[in-house]
Amino acid sequence: MLISSPSPNFNERKGSVRPNIVIIHYTATQSFEEAKKTLCDKGSEVSAHYLISEDGLILNLVDELKRAWHAGVSKWGNISDINSYSIGIELSNDGFSPFGEKIMTSLELLLEDILNKWNIPIHRVLAHSDISPGRKIDPGVKFDWNRLARNKLAIRPMITNVKTPSKQEFVKSLAMFGYNSEVPFETLLSAFRIRFNPLGTGSLTAEDVGLAKNLSLNYPIDLKV
Repeated sequence: MLISSPSPNFNERKGSVRPNIVIIHYTATQSFEEAKKTLCDKGSEVSAHYLISEDGLILNLVDELKRAWHAGVSKWGNISDINSYSIGIELSNDGFSPFGEKIMTSLELLLEDILNKWNIPIHRVLAHSDISPGRKIDPGVKFDWNRLARNKLAIRPMITNVKTPSKQEFVKSLAMFGYNSEVPFETLLSAFRIRFNPLGTGSLTAEDVGLAKNLSLNYPIDLKV
């Protein structure tokens, strides 16, 4: 169920660009109502295009044609004004709990509609942690990216065969995919693992490098965007 609940926190997309990225967040609040209040409070200066409750209710807070304020300081490829290029979806979640069936089903329906409407490729469905390594970790390791990938709403890379883990190759591959390679290495590794290798621990592994290489080969960033 989708309900309009306008937030005052938006402006025009700079350069009248069309959205070509979707960013998924969690609210890190104790309740849906608390999240709604913050996202609709003019004084908070934050918003998103959509907020989905644990029960699957979808609130449309900002028109997709407008620029919501959800990404903060972030970067993907050559894009640093992520808000102008993206549609933001907030999931009501405290940051520690699993994402239930109802919220995931509503997210899938919403994503399918957005991707079709704006012709956004699935590799540009991103986590907040992808665009803000070290600053943000949402939607976190409990979010089921594999489920979205099975439904062709996100990507799940295979492991390209790599014999020896190379930091240089790892960073280069992630930069080609879109990550900000200027952040410290450990920060980049952590952000990558949150999304693509949540069971990974310790030093860089051949698995990390193989996954990163697969991303760069199959989904290279368009630096002209």
